[in-house]
Amino acid sequence: MLVIFAGLPGTGKTTLARELARELQAVYLRIDSIEQGIRNAEVVAGSLDDAGYRAAYAVAEDNLRLARDVVADSVNPWMLTRDAWREVGLRAGVRTVEVEVVCSDAAEHRQRVESRVTDVPGLVLPDWQAVMKRDYHPWNRDHIAIDTAGTSIQQSLAQLRALLASRGGPERDGPR
Repeated sequence: MLVIFAGLPGTGKTTLARELARELQAVYLRIDSIEQGIRNAEVVAGSLDDAGYRAAYAVAEDNLRLARDVVADSVNPWMLTRDAWREVGLRAGVRTVEVEVVCSDAAEHRQRVESRVTDVPGLVLPDWQAVMKRDYHPWNRDHIAIDTAGTSIQQSLAQLRALLASRGGPERDGPR
């Protein structure tokens, strides 16, 4: 199974994706880490464009073909990237589940963005203005939506687990 996360920075997407990957013992692919690794290698001058996404698609497909669950964590802002992730699952012959994480409380979202500390050495996090100016397109197909406003990570994870189970996903509460 390929679980594809999407959402603006500061919504709780990475926290949820990481915890789900831990529970499923899935391969966890985080675009921020991949892109920072590419920057650190100094092989690309200027914009990375879609290099991090393309690397993640390839690693995801390799692992899916080995019958490993994969959790993909990225802003995933356009239908172009969302479609590319789905194509990875189709080529590998696995079920894909798309999860959009939002924080509907603007004040809470802003507080999260402004108080975040990176766990990826060298990664520069966007400020509130950059998050609000992000070119993030609305969804045009069915997907799971999780609103993390006013909820704990445990509550959001329980909601995600229930929604995954209702769609034939993993029902387990912890590692296999």
